Amino acid sequence: MPEIILKKDCDRRIRIGHQWIFSNEIAEFKGISSDGEIVDIRDSRGGFVGRGYINRHSLISVRMLTCREKTVDRGFFLKRIKEAVDRRERLLPGLEAVRLVHSEGDFLPGLVVDRYADAISIQTLTLGMELWKDTICDIIEELLGPRIIVERNDTAIRKLERLEEQKGIIRGTGETKVTVEENGNRFFVDVLEGQKTGFFLDQRENRERLREYVRGKRVLDCFCYSGGWSIYAAQGGASEVIGVDASQGAIEIAAENAGINGHSAVCSFKKADVFDLLRGMEKKGERFDVIVLDPPAFVKSKKELADAVRGYHEINMTAMKLLTDGGVLVTSSCSHHVERELFTDIMVKASRDAGKTARLLEFRSQGRDHPVLLPMKETEYLKCAFLEVARRG
Repeated sequence: MPEIILKKDCDRRIRIGHQWIFSNEIAEFKGISSDGEIVDIRDSRGGFVGRGYINRHSLISVRMLTCREKTVDRGFFLKRIKEAVDRRERLLPGLEAVRLVHSEGDFLPGLVVDRYADAISIQTLTLGMELWKDTICDIIEELLGPRIIVERNDTAIRKLERLEEQKGIIRGTGETKVTVEENGNRFFVDVLEGQKTGFFLDQRENRERLREYVRGKRVLDCFCYSGGWSIYAAQGGASEVIGVDASQGAIEIAAENAGINGHSAVCSFKKADVFDLLRGMEKKGERFDVIVLDPPAFVKSKKELADAVRGYHEINMTAMKLLTDGGVLVTSSCSHHVERELFTDIMVKASRDAGKTARLLEFRSQGRDHPVLLPMKETEYLKCAFLEVARRG
């Protein structure tokens, strides 16, 4: 078995459950013939630490698959994927739209599998997983019998692994647009052309909580994409919902989703840059009872963090100014580089600069189908805060 030898004490983080080994933690490579292959990980004294796959061209050189001396073969992937699927059926039974495999959270780093009714969307984000893609598709067909499997490998993360971006139907035939039900709402999902893998599954449980805060309220849904938060707000009894997104295609899907749920009279959608729109609304003296901010990741690497913090600060500060006294701000960040402490600090400074006081009603994370590993803080990427915003006394 090819192997790597870690530098002294670099096994400590791995032994408590972290799954990434960085290039500067490796002292020696032994017998490695090609990137993507399975290797043993050994500590500086030669003791067995685990087994994973390697890519010497990536900053994350090895990703752990197991801490035991197991053979990594079709049977290994079948067992892991089945365990992940069974866990969803146990925790979230009967969902039509659900993440079935969540990368490191299911001990399959680099693999994402989402189900939308009879369609499956997969991502193989690393070279090690890309080499097992056909086997993984075979297993998915065996376990789930989907009508169609689509790969959504059109993400820049793959460039870090020296992989090309690509997307398309890889198994089955037919329409890539499906309709799914979620908590009594119906949504159109395009698994081939939609954002991420088709829908923002990670906010499901947070959208459900929104319903408690919106009855009879005027709601602004920023970065609304296909209208997820907007539809839940209308379902919760909001008097008016305005959704905003920079994508014309997203706005059109959002309007369709409002229509099929019977909320066209309550929901309206407009194409606009959210930053510009919020500034304009502030100048006009617009006011809302509830504002949702669910932006895309402003930061994808640590070097972009300072710019991202400024962006989060501006939109949250301006949103707070637009809220009625005692209004509710639901604000999110989906980047693991923005940790909870930093995100909270941004909210503190945004409320200060808006001349407001913010009380935390709820602090939430991603849905249970996006599991978080306690030893690996990178797996908790989504922060979602429900804030009550009032005039400063």
